[in-house]
Amino acid sequence: MTFPLTFGAYVARRFAVMCLIMLAALTGLVALFDFIELLRRAATREAGFGIVATIAALRVPFVAMQVLPFAILLGGILAFWRLARGSELVVARSAGISAWGFLLGPVLVATMLGAGATAGLSPLSAMLLARAERLDAAVLRNTAGITTLAGGRLWLRQADRELDPQGVAILSGRPAARSPASGMAFALEEVSVWRISGADRFLGRVEAPRATLASGAWVLESAISFGPDRQASPAHELRLPTELTPDRIEDSFASPDTLSFWVLPDFISVLEDSGFSAVRHRLQFHSLLALPMLAVAMALLSAGFSMREARKGGVAQMLGAGVAAGFALFLLDRVTGEFGETGTLPVVLAAWAPAAAGLMCAVALLLHLEDG
Repeated sequence: MTFPLTFGAYVARRFAVMCLIMLAALTGLVALFDFIELLRRAATREAGFGIVATIAALRVPFVAMQVLPFAILLGGILAFWRLARGSELVVARSAGISAWGFLLGPVLVATMLGAGATAGLSPLSAMLLARAERLDAAVLRNTAGITTLAGGRLWLRQADRELDPQGVAILSGRPAARSPASGMAFALEEVSVWRISGADRFLGRVEAPRATLASGAWVLESAISFGPDRQASPAHELRLPTELTPDRIEDSFASPDTLSFWVLPDFISVLEDSGFSAVRHRLQFHSLLALPMLAVAMALLSAGFSMREARKGGVAQMLGAGVAAGFALFLLDRVTGEFGETGTLPVVLAAWAPAAAGLMCAVALLLHLEDG
């Protein structure tokens, strides 16, 4: 029993080292191209080299998250190919160790890499990517989030339990210009509020020239309320309780990649209560949950396409087929993701189908090669 454990740990160590080396190499390569693209965009702006380098550096953890499955695939292919070329796998099989015995270590390594990326790297990536996006918007695009909705109105939906325990309030207004440097609160102008009961019965309407989002409430200035009888009240200040915050409103328009795995569930709940679509955020959450399974699928695919004995020939074709299978899995992930965002596929199916399909194909390939 000592020999299989020792050899399994040895294979796992070789696999982990090659995956980490490939992760660093791919991350550096993609980050370099990203930096070059930022330099090209900065050529027409008054942005210094330091700002561009800062944006590129802040995006590095996000790039690492994106290339992790490919790093596991390519790193695994190199690791198993070197073991097969050195006849170490032949010796292991001669000693009575099947592929299922020494693949347990790489599977555990891939699971830890995927789980570590989801639980640990995702929060760091989201935080730094959000900073990079803000810098990019302010310096390279000269935009300011949702306030760039020129001539458009922002629509929000939230709970309104003041008049009905199940009631909702629908707010509409134009985002007021807000300068981050001045510390001004988030505000809407030309505000209309429709208050509706849980049974979809009209309860009242409020018109106000301005509404400011304070701590836990909208403060409507010079508000005029209209009841079901359409009688107008005198202008007064009205406080409408809310769970929305400026960050939550702006994050709802931002990429889900800028939100940590740990905050996504609560954010999705608030987003849906506020009337925003949370499809992209649900897809991101389930994609992060499926990342460990996808990592295991890539590890098993790399083993199936690279453990062929060199004396049998056809090694180059097998390695090429392994890389092609990895890119096909990536293409499937992109296609199902697009279908998931548009609502054509259920979010859970769109997020988990590529990982499940890759895992089943990898297991079938190994069963064919080892036991078939």
